[in-house]
Amino acid sequence: MSKADLHKATNTKISLRTLTNYEDKFSETRPRYEHLQLLSVALKLPVEFFFGPDIEEIMPDAASFRSLSKLPASQRDAALAAGTFAKELCNWIEQRFSLPEPSVPPLRGFATPEAAADALRTEWGLGERPIKNTVHLLEVHGVRVFSLPVDSRAVDAFSLWHGDRPFVFLNPKKSAEHGRFDAAHELGHLTMHTHTVPRSREAELEADRFASAFLMPQGDVFGHVPPSSMITRRAIIQLKRRWGVSAMALVNRLYKLKIIKDWQYRTLVIGLSSDGYRSSEPEGLVERDTSQIFAKVFSTLRAEGTTRSAIARDLAFTTAEIDSLLVGLVMALVPNMESNVIPMSPPPVSRPTPKFKLKAVPK
Repeated sequence: MSKADLHKATNTKISLRTLTNYEDKFSETRPRYEHLQLLSVALKLPVEFFFGPDIEEIMPDAASFRSLSKLPASQRDAALAAGTFAKELCNWIEQRFSLPEPSVPPLRGFATPEAAADALRTEWGLGERPIKNTVHLLEVHGVRVFSLPVDSRAVDAFSLWHGDRPFVFLNPKKSAEHGRFDAAHELGHLTMHTHTVPRSREAELEADRFASAFLMPQGDVFGHVPPSSMITRRAIIQLKRRWGVSAMALVNRLYKLKIIKDWQYRTLVIGLSSDGYRSSEPEGLVERDTSQIFAKVFSTLRAEGTTRSAIARDLAFTTAEIDSLLVGLVMALVPNMESNVIPMSPPPVSRPTPKFKLKAVPK
């Protein structure tokens, strides 16, 4: 949100000059109470948020974004802000639960992305079987997976290393199949481009190749596809369910493995595009991957009587902000008992909290 946007969102009751002074760390101007209330409503944050400790922001050069040159700065910044909030929520959870330790090895020295994907499957003991739930798999190996509360399809997904913790952010507006591929794509960045920020088209293509090989291992594909003469659009729709990928992703994999010829590839792409498979999966046969870690965390919190409102007060967030980071990942959240509109309220009472150890099981 630009200053001009914020000026309008406050019904022009806070001038642009005043907003500039509020944001200037060298300015001694302090917001009046009525301005704080206006900012709270406009930015959908409780007043306490503005008085809390400084939050370490995620900077643009720390995250991997696809098509960065085409991504509006406002959308990029909104995604990074969501990532910053997710990091704070993750810290809150880790103070109370022992989450799986990260075990994503660096695989930068491999000749091809496909070789790196095969190596990671071996490292994680996956063999060549299909991956039922990509989010579960990432979580069991210590990757923190959150949703992107960005009202746009411009940001597909992004990932980053924050210290020794890997994070992946997925867009819940994408189809289940595209979300699974995005998760594998970002895993490719985390393992092949460890602690570096991929900015090139080549790096994005490498992550795509990694995701394709990781989700559709060569041996399993050869073992389950029919002869090329029998690979029709109908066959593709049925086959893609085995690996939980989009129809186009499967066609591309079959072409790369030389299972189908050039003319078959073109025919399938044209036919599937005309059926609406270029950007979606019309038949909707694949269920969205959900989080096992968050399901266990919020089930435990629910049992002990901790509401989302209590979590929001601890973080000086709103419950809506917390929900937006988990949408599509958790089927049932902790019940909420209070409104998202939080006026000036007393600080939360600190009490010792037992730390629960969680075990994620890959599926």
